[in-house]
Amino acid sequence: MYDLYEFLSPVNKAMINDDAGYNDSQFASCIRIYEEELPDLTGVDVVIAGVNEFRGEGLFASLHAPDTIRRQLYQLHYWHKDVAIADIGNIRIGATLNDTYAAAKTVISEILGMHKTLILLGGSHDNTLAQYYAFKDLNQIIEATLVDATIDLRSESSLRSNNFLMEMLTVEPNMVRHYNHIGFQSYFVHPRMLETMDKLRFDCYRVGTVKEQLDEMEPVIRNSQLLSFDIAAIRHSDAPASHCSPNGLSGEESCNLMRYAGLSSELRTLGIFGYSPEKDLHHLTSLQIAQMIWYFIDGKSRARQEASLKDLQHFNEYHTAFAEVDTVFLQSKKTGRWWMQLPDGRLVACSYNDYLTASHNDIPERWLRAQEREI
Repeated sequence: MYDLYEFLSPVNKAMINDDAGYNDSQFASCIRIYEEELPDLTGVDVVIAGVNEFRGEGLFASLHAPDTIRRQLYQLHYWHKDVAIADIGNIRIGATLNDTYAAAKTVISEILGMHKTLILLGGSHDNTLAQYYAFKDLNQIIEATLVDATIDLRSESSLRSNNFLMEMLTVEPNMVRHYNHIGFQSYFVHPRMLETMDKLRFDCYRVGTVKEQLDEMEPVIRNSQLLSFDIAAIRHSDAPASHCSPNGLSGEESCNLMRYAGLSSELRTLGIFGYSPEKDLHHLTSLQIAQMIWYFIDGKSRARQEASLKDLQHFNEYHTAFAEVDTVFLQSKKTGRWWMQLPDGRLVACSYNDYLTASHNDIPERWLRAQEREI
């Protein structure tokens, strides 16, 4: 095990809140924070770490990005006493961009090895690579989901933040079993890029589709071990530090996606990237991100209600047939979530709409895509 002191800088809680202090129900009073000594992570469910690395976007480090988010987060009221949280400070910036990736990868790998969920805050979107390489370091094959207005496969760009997906999805040996992209805006994406993603059996969801059927994103996120959210996916009016587009996800929709993430028992690491305090009008974006984290923790708390899939007494079981295929759908009596059985017996996350489609003797697209990926 690495000595994480080498890779982390402590949090100055007093400076973050201008020495104003906190009451006993606010986050800062209820979570374990690295101020002088790294907190004991025994019994901790969620670990927060900041990263100030923006060189992948062609910018110098924004030294206050994670702390500006903390300023808002620490003031929120802590409702979920059943979810233990620790903040281990900020990952130190390396001499080079790759040095920072390596430091972040080491910290993430250590936290994942402790079976904790890690939230990574700040930095440009290419810091997703550190999340990915942590799983690669642990030799774990994953499903990855990114939320972004663009698809960062632009090989013509010299900026790492614009092309990091090329490395993540193509370098061998590759640990990404499946990739989902939520919230892309068509006018920012070359049509041939989507054709390529489809040929690879990857699933991409246009922002309009996401907004119309937000609950259909829950099974997508539920199957993922890695989730990376670029605030460029949020419309400018709801996140002024997002300079990408006047259109996009609303703040409320973004919070709902985070609640879905918290509900997932599979998710191991969440990154929220792209926040620049210098562009943040009235600190609305840092508050938006803080509330997204709050909803993630709310999802974590709600997930404790869910029963194991092996405990069938807590599920409604529906047998149905479509296209001469007999299958089983399970619905949780506790949370209302759905699963469907594939021909090999595996149960995968699905939605009520998938069940309705199957009950009308049509093949659910989610079922078909899962089968295509096995070929």
